[in-house]
Amino acid sequence: MLDRGHTLERERDLLLSILELSRHDAVEAFLDEALALIVEVSAARVGYIELRAGRSPTGEPDWSRANGVDGETVAAIRRSLSSGIIADSLAQEKTIETASAVADERFERLDSVRRHSIQAVLCVPIGARPAFGVLYLQGSRNGGPFPAEVRRLAELFAHHVAPAAGRLSQVEATRLSDPTLPWRAKLDGARALVGRSSAIASVLKTAALVAPLDLPLLITGPTGSGKTELARLIATQGPRGRGPFVAVNCANLPENLVESELFGALPGAHSTATRKLLGKVATAEGGTLFLDEISELTTAAQAKLLYLVQTGEYMPLGGNVPQHADVRIIAATHADLTSSLQSGRFREDLYYRLRVMPIDIPGLDQRRDDIAPLAEFFCERAVTRHGLPPMSLTPEAVRALSFASWPGQVRELENAVEAATIRAFGDGVHSVTVHHVFPDRDETARPLSFYDSTRQFQRQLLAEALARHDWNIGVTAEALGIARSHAYAMVRDMNLRRPGADDA
Repeated sequence: MLDRGHTLERERDLLLSILELSRHDAVEAFLDEALALIVEVSAARVGYIELRAGRSPTGEPDWSRANGVDGETVAAIRRSLSSGIIADSLAQEKTIETASAVADERFERLDSVRRHSIQAVLCVPIGARPAFGVLYLQGSRNGGPFPAEVRRLAELFAHHVAPAAGRLSQVEATRLSDPTLPWRAKLDGARALVGRSSAIASVLKTAALVAPLDLPLLITGPTGSGKTELARLIATQGPRGRGPFVAVNCANLPENLVESELFGALPGAHSTATRKLLGKVATAEGGTLFLDEISELTTAAQAKLLYLVQTGEYMPLGGNVPQHADVRIIAATHADLTSSLQSGRFREDLYYRLRVMPIDIPGLDQRRDDIAPLAEFFCERAVTRHGLPPMSLTPEAVRALSFASWPGQVRELENAVEAATIRAFGDGVHSVTVHHVFPDRDETARPLSFYDSTRQFQRQLLAEALARHDWNIGVTAEALGIARSHAYAMVRDMNLRRPGADDA
């Protein structure tokens, strides 16, 4: 018999190996290595492991892996060879063990046991109340039943694998329920537009539809919401994907040089044009010209842009021969173009030329589900950008970020998470806490009142329901169990707006 010291050493080695397996972020890879580990430790001839995301003991498992058998036998193991024993183990939430299944009265009548002459079996549930997985070991390479030490190691394995397996299965289930997945599959590089809310799914759906088309586009949304990233994503798809992407912030163009900057100028066209100047339109030839804050363009420049969109031609400043341009125009603004149209500051004909397939990116207050994945993405980016050791946000920090107000939108959130990651590194820790995210927050400050907390929750609930039902207020009211008039009043009082409504 092995001494206690050797047993403790094996348990320690097993725990260290399980800890190392926690680096995985995919269920399949985790299960493959975990099963190989316990099969080696137990000297089993066959190993099988399965997980159920829904934690239901019946039906097909969500994930399963086998070791020691070929692929054709795996389904048979799950369906016939192992089903009775596994079902028994899951139902009782305890370890099932037998030295010889063919001689065990609990299993000898099972057709699969007799047909395959199953000998030693060890079956250990993973998780509790209820179990959501099972480890199945069959046949000892050392002959005879599995020794007590192997049972102890298998139970230890199942106990410590359960948290990681549960976490990964939940992550995978969340990923598979992500409404953005079908549209991300149609867009190369869509990871840059982080989020899994129905609002972002709608944005990506429209982007996937218009990306391969040679249409002018208008993207609206608050400053810092990711309009440039979306424009770049769309520009990299389709036949223009290899062409240049030229971004211009119209608000930064000097008013007296706007036309020259965009359309170029011939020598002598103005005081600074001592030679021929190429404009941004010519620079973007064969690709995409992105005009951010287009509402800031002068009316004269708007007229020239309209001519370009309509005819594919433009006139350099000081010229009299039209130039052909092979360029796609994507425009963006955070402004309310409706009021600009009414005041005459923005041309109505240009507006409708650009707004064939409008895309509106809602603010973070209307898609709070996206804050957590955005924050985690920005933490990873900060680690990579600054060459820091692996770091992660604590659940408390993620919650604090999710409930905070972000008037600067995604850009402000990114800056906050990057700064927090650097602060955590400076403190010599690997976890980014609430203190790192909000260093100036008074921990003793009075929390939100019951009224304010309730109102904040109601606003988020209503915004998510409206997005889910495509802003059909009648359907939304019915889904929430409130009167239609109450829903209208809440939308008005809470200053909620439908994406794209400002430009309708």
